Amino acid sequence: MKVGVPREIKDHEYRVGVTPAGVGALYREGHQFLVEAGAGEGSGIPDAAYRSAGAEIVTSKGSLFDQADLIVKVKEPLPSEYGLFHPGQLLFTYLHMAANPALLEALLKGKVTSIAYETIESADGSRPLLRPMSEVAGRMSVLVGVQYLQKQAGGMGLLLSGVPGVEKGRVTVIGGGVVGKNAAQVALALGASVTVIDENAMRRVYLDDFFRGQVVTLPPYHDVIAEQVAASDLVIGAVARSADKAPHLVTREMVSKMKKGSVVVDVSIDQGGCFETSRPTSHSEPVYEVDGVLHYCVTNMPGAVPRSSTFALTGVTFPYLEALAQLGFKRAIEADPALAAGVNTHDGKVVHPGVAKVFGMKAEKIK
Repeated sequence: MKVGVPREIKDHEYRVGVTPAGVGALYREGHQFLVEAGAGEGSGIPDAAYRSAGAEIVTSKGSLFDQADLIVKVKEPLPSEYGLFHPGQLLFTYLHMAANPALLEALLKGKVTSIAYETIESADGSRPLLRPMSEVAGRMSVLVGVQYLQKQAGGMGLLLSGVPGVEKGRVTVIGGGVVGKNAAQVALALGASVTVIDENAMRRVYLDDFFRGQVVTLPPYHDVIAEQVAASDLVIGAVARSADKAPHLVTREMVSKMKKGSVVVDVSIDQGGCFETSRPTSHSEPVYEVDGVLHYCVTNMPGAVPRSSTFALTGVTFPYLEALAQLGFKRAIEADPALAAGVNTHDGKVVHPGVAKVFGMKAEKIK
C-alpha cells in the first residue's frame, strides 16, 4: 500500500500522523510512504529522519494525495484539502464530524472511506485513540486556565493555588471522563478546590475513590451546574459523546453570573462545545469574552505541545494503521470490530450510526 503523510495546515498544528519508526516498520513490510516536506518539523522530526526510514519526501501536497492509497493525518481536512481526495481513498485521522457538516459533504461527494480516530471503540466502550489526546488536553486545560486568570492576560488576577492566608481558587470540571479526570488531577496538584460533575453515578464513585475524597463529585442537575459555575473561577468543559454533538450543559445565563475575569476552557469544542457561549477559536486567537468571562475554545489544544502529543498519539494509532496497510480495508475491519466502529463514510455513504443520527440520515452497511 502507498501511504501519504501530509503536513498539517490547521492553525498552529504541529503534530504529524506517523513517526519515522512507524514508516520504517511498514517500509520493511513492503509498503511505500510519501511524506510531505516539513510534515514532522513541528514535532522535532526532520525530513532526513523520514528519508532514512525509507520514505520519499515530496514537496507537492497535490501529488501526495494523487498517489496515496491511504492518507494519515492528525486533524480533520480543511476546505483547501477537500478537492485533493480521490474516490476509494482511505483517510485515517480525527474527524469530529458532528460539528462539521461541510466536511461530511466533501467526504461523501469524494467517495472517501474515512476512519475517525475518535470513533474507534473497544468492546468495553473505551476509545483508545481518543484517550492520549484527551489526557493531554485535560492537563493543558488547567494550565491554560492558570495563564488566563492572570491580570495581564485579561483575567481577574487570581493565583489558583492560593497562598497562606488567601482562599484557594475554585475549579469545576464538567465531565468526569479521561479529559475531566486529568484536568482534576492537575487542578488538585496546583492546590485548587476542585469539583467534578458527571452523569454516571459509578464514575462519580470511581473518581471519589481515585482522589481519596479530595475532589467533590456531583450529578449534572441544572441547579447544581448553575451553582457550581457561579462559584467557580475556572470552569472546564470535558463532556464527550461518541460521534455526537456535546450537549450545552452551561447556559448563557449561568456564564453571566460568573465573576468578572473568570475563565472557561471548553475542551468539548471539537464536538460543538458544552457551553452555550462557546465558539471555535485558534491558537492564533485563542480567547474571547462573554459577559466579562474569558472563553478559551481552541479546537486543537494538543497541537501546542506536538513533541509530546505526536509520540503519544502515534503510539496508539500505529497498530490500526499497520492492519489497514497489511490487510487492506475490508479484511482489516472484518478482523477488528473496534476498527470497523471507526468507519464514518464509505463509497459516498454514511456508515457510522452516530454520525448518521446527528445529520438525520440513514446509516448504510459496508458492502
